Amino acid sequence: MYHTLDLHFQNYDHAIAAFLIETEDGPVLIESGPYSTFPSLEKGLASHGYKVADVKHVFLSHIHFDHAGAAWAFAEKGANIYLHPFGAEHMHDPTKLVASATMIYGDQMDILWGKMDKIARNKLKVVEHEEVVEIGGQSFRALHTPGHAKHHIAWHWKDTIFTGDVAGVKIDGGPVVPPCPPPDINLEDWLHSIDLVLSKNPNRLVLTHFGEEMNPNIHMTELKEILNDWSMWIKQKWEEGLSNDEITPLFMKYTAQQLEDRGVSGTGIKQYEAANPSWMSVAGLVRYWMKKQG
Repeated sequence: MYHTLDLHFQNYDHAIAAFLIETEDGPVLIESGPYSTFPSLEKGLASHGYKVADVKHVFLSHIHFDHAGAAWAFAEKGANIYLHPFGAEHMHDPTKLVASATMIYGDQMDILWGKMDKIARNKLKVVEHEEVVEIGGQSFRALHTPGHAKHHIAWHWKDTIFTGDVAGVKIDGGPVVPPCPPPDINLEDWLHSIDLVLSKNPNRLVLTHFGEEMNPNIHMTELKEILNDWSMWIKQKWEEGLSNDEITPLFMKYTAQQLEDRGVSGTGIKQYEAANPSWMSVAGLVRYWMKKQG
């Protein structure tokens, strides 16, 4: 049994989650969310009888702000933070991470993500591919799953895989869509990672954006299709000579229509946009095609 903690990012339901698993050695948290949602995370923990200081183990899918931004606050209270080897140095010294994000988000940084502070090296536990971490009678297997980010891990627990972003974004029964931010998008790696997840024959996928998916094969097939659709659509616009700023509003219109065609309402479209901003996928996929063809 696990518990989904809705972090109410930007006051939207079902945009970003963290997940609580109770063990014989206390609670384990999968994902921390951004520090901007820390009050919601505290409330979620309290609803199950826990304080932040009770959490001694936090598993991150990757180090993007929406998944890992609040990890430092748990480390300061004594928690170990489990993550991919490629992400450890950035979490120990997030200066470059914050500077890069600030160039993108500007004065929205604090509103969107909040503070990101350094984590002591002795609290950062790097985990290799297929390595198993045992905590309180529970086993957590790390699946290195690059594609969305080179430092991505999906966590395999019992018959469930907590997928981070490798299984995309799917909100309230709507269609699955792929988050494609720069700089690490690699379509070939992503498709391989999807196949790796499915090779474990999970009964359910649990998405950070957002919740439980009980038909992994159907879900991942749809993700492959839309990943190809989006990447080829953006490739065409880029090859036509359009800039990112010109592509983005066209892409927003294109994807909003896809969502409407699948029965997603106006509020639902805003939830999807909060969880997976269109401009990030444009920037990521244009960068991917530039690198591939350069």
